[in-house]
Amino acid sequence: MTITILSKEEYLVDGIQVDNLFDRLYCIFDLEGTGILVEHESITQFGAVLFQKGRVLDTFTSLVKSFKPIPEAVEQLTGISNESLVDAPTYAEVYRRFVDFCGDAVLVTQAGYEYDIPMLKKHCLLHDVPYVERTVIDTKALFAAIHPELDEVFSTDYLVDYYGINDADIKRHDAVGDCVLISRILMNVLEEYRLKQCSEFDLTEGLKVKRFIIPQMYLT
Repeated sequence: MTITILSKEEYLVDGIQVDNLFDRLYCIFDLEGTGILVEHESITQFGAVLFQKGRVLDTFTSLVKSFKPIPEAVEQLTGISNESLVDAPTYAEVYRRFVDFCGDAVLVTQAGYEYDIPMLKKHCLLHDVPYVERTVIDTKALFAAIHPELDEVFSTDYLVDYYGINDADIKRHDAVGDCVLISRILMNVLEEYRLKQCSEFDLTEGLKVKRFIIPQMYLT
């Protein structure tokens, strides 16, 4: 898989081919951090769920010791405090547990080609931990591939609104809560693939995807 940043507005993803979309075991994961700018920020929480045929089978979550303080605004957004990370395990410990939890499942993220995957690779390098290469589907790209007529930023809120997904019972900006929400997005996107009689996600010829817009709170 190759992600090429084309501009501030879009990226190109290619080199991905996943068949048998409807029966696969997926590991949906999400990271919380001290901020959203990959080059400057630290991971504070891992969340993941194993998902297959519309069902969440198991969950994984852990706080992560941060190499920088969490800004007050981010503490309020995520509910993760600096105090709560004092005794948290290191990134190396949590990443190894996360890899074991995922097993051979295909990874799934929302906006992960732009944030979660670069954050994992950066932290593996910082902590001298081998990054485990595996297939990753970003629901933004999965959706974009069957909606070439749309020219929007396919944010979480956009996809929730598009499909009319109920998220009233979900704690947003919590890694596991976000994973459950992503599972509902994935289920709806896969249903569209099923209706189109398409069981393969094939980006061998590349796909341009709109990048997320960084909220102002992270730029001040």
